[in-house]
Amino acid sequence: MNRREFLRLAGASMLSTASVFSSGCSPLADRTVRSSTSASKTIAGAAHFSLRIAPVKLELSPGQTIQTIGYNGSVPGPLLRVKEGQQVTVDVQNSSDVPELVHWHGLYVPSEVDGAMEEGTPMVPSGGSRQYSFIAQPSGTRWYHTHAFAGKDLRRSLYSGQFGFFYIEPKNNPGQYDQEVFIAAHQWNPEFVSMQDLKKGPPPDNGLEVMYRAASFNDKALGYGEPIRVKAGERVLFHLLNASATDDVHLVLPGHSFNIVALDGNPVPISRTVPVLVLAPAERIDAIVEMKQPRVWVFGSAEDDMRGMGMGVVIEYAGQHGKPQWSKPVTSTWDYTVFGTNAAIPEPDQRFNLVFEKIPGGHGGFNRWTINGKSWPDVIPLVVKAGQRYRMVMENKSGDDHPIHLHRRTFELTRIAGKTTAGIRKDTVNIPRRQSAEIDFVADDPGLTLFHCHMQLHMDFGFMALMKYA
Repeated sequence: MNRREFLRLAGASMLSTASVFSSGCSPLADRTVRSSTSASKTIAGAAHFSLRIAPVKLELSPGQTIQTIGYNGSVPGPLLRVKEGQQVTVDVQNSSDVPELVHWHGLYVPSEVDGAMEEGTPMVPSGGSRQYSFIAQPSGTRWYHTHAFAGKDLRRSLYSGQFGFFYIEPKNNPGQYDQEVFIAAHQWNPEFVSMQDLKKGPPPDNGLEVMYRAASFNDKALGYGEPIRVKAGERVLFHLLNASATDDVHLVLPGHSFNIVALDGNPVPISRTVPVLVLAPAERIDAIVEMKQPRVWVFGSAEDDMRGMGMGVVIEYAGQHGKPQWSKPVTSTWDYTVFGTNAAIPEPDQRFNLVFEKIPGGHGGFNRWTINGKSWPDVIPLVVKAGQRYRMVMENKSGDDHPIHLHRRTFELTRIAGKTTAGIRKDTVNIPRRQSAEIDFVADDPGLTLFHCHMQLHMDFGFMALMKYA
């Protein structure tokens, strides 16, 4: 039994029996993260935003309020929407009681403003402020989030509500659509659990894991707030983000399929239609859905327990009423390579061979993670030369999946789980347990560059390394 299977069983035993189809009053505009006029203004062609990090009371449903930290009093934070190549300035005020960081995930930015302390970005002190300034690139669905250390504190970093969309308008539309919707999936009320507390589970030397008691799409649990309203025949472009600290999500809209046009904000070489979406932590998918099944539907997690915790939203066709419908999704496997080509890949100038392993923490302890036998901060940095092409050959020897994120650049996926591919450009790739992946990138952005597993529990306990220029 792996971590995911364990948490599914454990979570199922803790579900509330409350109905998930009660009506609410939060407007769709809040849940689809429309741009906030209080967060931005345009000055002489430049985009100027203000973000305030502060405590937030988030009402997922009547009687279920989350105490967390967010941006500008909301979760997710305001949609920051700009044009490709536009100068962007963001003033960040930290009104929380701890130092913080804002990381610009998937953007090409200098290391001193990327939002990672390990790269040299200064922390924003409690009660202090900092200004970030950069050029908006590349185009597509990016996001911003805290990059603080959480460790044993489940109130901090990505366990909190510090995340939001950063959308850079592409010069060419990814597809004709009638409506645009931004959805971030997140889990709430985390707690540490021992995997040895179940009769069946991983080896007895495995350490603590994180599980959750609540979930949502944006700021509401399934069934609360206004539904997403559509018309028959419309094409809806969904910008989807997995903002979970630790878990992947499987999403389904019964009776409909997803035409995937971009992964991590980057257009795919071959657009494919799939019945189920799978997003590891930090991944984004842009997908167009053709609305051809007039009814009231549930769009949410394929897993009953996670949907019961609130991960989902109601889709309501014009003129349709009644209880939202759900049907069991078809069996489906996720395969990045179906979106790629078989084009020849240039040989790299150098390869980096990386092996990921777990040191079990034992009952009541925390697992530690190693890269080539070392845990952060002792991992030996990768040294690159400007202008050269590199291939990271990553072998996952553990029983957990690992979404590997490379800061400040986009890479090309060239091989995963034994399959070769070309043309798929991402900033985060999920490496299945006991499988391998290969990614190529060009060293074209000098400065320290962080790479790590995007599972908070893995990153905090050793799964990080730096790349530096010779």
